[in-house]
Amino acid sequence: MYHYNDFDKAFLAERNRQFRAQVERRVAGNLTEEEFRPLRLMNGLYLQLHAYMLRVAIPYGSLSSAQMDTLALLAEKWDKGYGHFTTRQNIQYNWPKLTDVPDMLDALGKVGMHAIQTSGNTIRNVTADHFAGAAADELEDPRPVAELIRQWSTDHPEFQFMGRKFKIAVSAGAQDRAVLKAHDLAVRIVKNDAGGIGYQILVGGGLGRTPMVGKILNDFLPREDLLPYIESTVSVWNQIGRRDNKYKARIKITVHETGLEEFRAKVEERYESVRPTFSGIDQDLFEDIKAHFAPPAFRNAPTVEFDSAYDANPLFRSWVDTNLTTHRAPGYSVVTVSLKKHGETPGDATADQMRALAQIARDYGHDELRISHEQNVILPHVHKSDLPAVYAALREADLHTANIGLISDIIACPGMDYCALATARAIPVAQQIATRFDELKLEHDIGHLQIKISGCINACGHHHVGHIGILGLDRAGVENYQITLGGDATWNAEIGQRAGPGFAYDEIVPAIERLVNGYLELREGPEETFLVAYRRLGLAPFKAHLYPETQANAA
Repeated sequence: MYHYNDFDKAFLAERNRQFRAQVERRVAGNLTEEEFRPLRLMNGLYLQLHAYMLRVAIPYGSLSSAQMDTLALLAEKWDKGYGHFTTRQNIQYNWPKLTDVPDMLDALGKVGMHAIQTSGNTIRNVTADHFAGAAADELEDPRPVAELIRQWSTDHPEFQFMGRKFKIAVSAGAQDRAVLKAHDLAVRIVKNDAGGIGYQILVGGGLGRTPMVGKILNDFLPREDLLPYIESTVSVWNQIGRRDNKYKARIKITVHETGLEEFRAKVEERYESVRPTFSGIDQDLFEDIKAHFAPPAFRNAPTVEFDSAYDANPLFRSWVDTNLTTHRAPGYSVVTVSLKKHGETPGDATADQMRALAQIARDYGHDELRISHEQNVILPHVHKSDLPAVYAALREADLHTANIGLISDIIACPGMDYCALATARAIPVAQQIATRFDELKLEHDIGHLQIKISGCINACGHHHVGHIGILGLDRAGVENYQITLGGDATWNAEIGQRAGPGFAYDEIVPAIERLVNGYLELREGPEETFLVAYRRLGLAPFKAHLYPETQANAA
């Protein structure tokens, strides 16, 4: 992991000192809320429905045990005992007092964490594949690239007050686990025909009220060209992007209205003048950063204890089969810890659970944790011989739910329970769906199925790319939930198709149950997933199950 140097520490200390003075001025009445707003947003502080909300950056989702312990401290000392992990690999605290926020930021600074650029019209927290450095299918660990971009973008003087926010993701796997095509800009680490490692640059993706799939801007970029090319891309958008309408100020609209070829030409022109200004400094920095991401000292050990537990304990076996992924190192597994216990809030973790995860990472996980955009926690490096002990520790912390990739592993935004922008509830819908299918004992029969729920058109719950997407809207003061089908968050990204009229709050769970039961009837056997069946059959047969009364009237 990257460890802050003296410059980083001094920079954070000064930023926190400035913000403490700004908070004092706000509390004293020397700043109005409107004057305070841009200052707090620069430090990750929002004003939500009921209270301030602090969003803490977890760059590319990577944490040490000490950092996780600090997140637990913030939850316990200055919030209501829990935090909420988000689809940007961040954590949010929903109940801090304004006067406590400077102390929270100082505590974060002691372990190399902050809330800078987690809000505002700037380059947001850089995300990455949550299996980075552990995945068997990746070319190399993408986190050094993500850290390079993070350092370049932090307080970049040209990009602090842009037309809209800008989101970047990085991945190096054959499988896309970072939703690359849903980002303003994405970096995919690739190999060319000559065997050289470089970068494929995608641009113009995004969800929200105008969902679009990202397009390839540059198919292969040499290592030394990465930062000047990204800077050129953001600079061109910042210059020609629309400022007359905030809903049309994202780069996806600029690329769409300008045309990809013309936009590419403008980037290339800008790149010619930007590239000489870097003079290899970024590559020296990159080499220094890479040294922080050396793999841990993997060990060899017998797996007899694991084999015995797998054969003897059906609950452990179910957890292994559902929550583990193949690791690049022999004898190791990647463990995904579900924060989606049936009936609980997706993405929430208590202070005690965070501390338990930190201890497990220290004892069994080479002191590394990751947060996924799917709102779960990853132990990236666990030897198989330690898995029984890890499972026992997770059971004690009530973190042993075996449902990764199943219907109850739902992504959901905070919705109207917290967010001032939301128009409908998302959390209760997720809780009810998970509870219902747990009661039916159908999850494992259904197999891989991703439900994603957003409480407003801004799509923080990624509903557009859910196999089943649910969008909560306000219809004349009444919650109404639209369903989309066939979305895909992988390299074959697709925007889901709206199924038809929306459903009332008390109708949405029965509608999902009808839909899933229809899929079980329609599929060509248990190996055919929901998404594969939908692509084979199209919308019509699924719509018939969603709207049986319409079909009966038509008959």
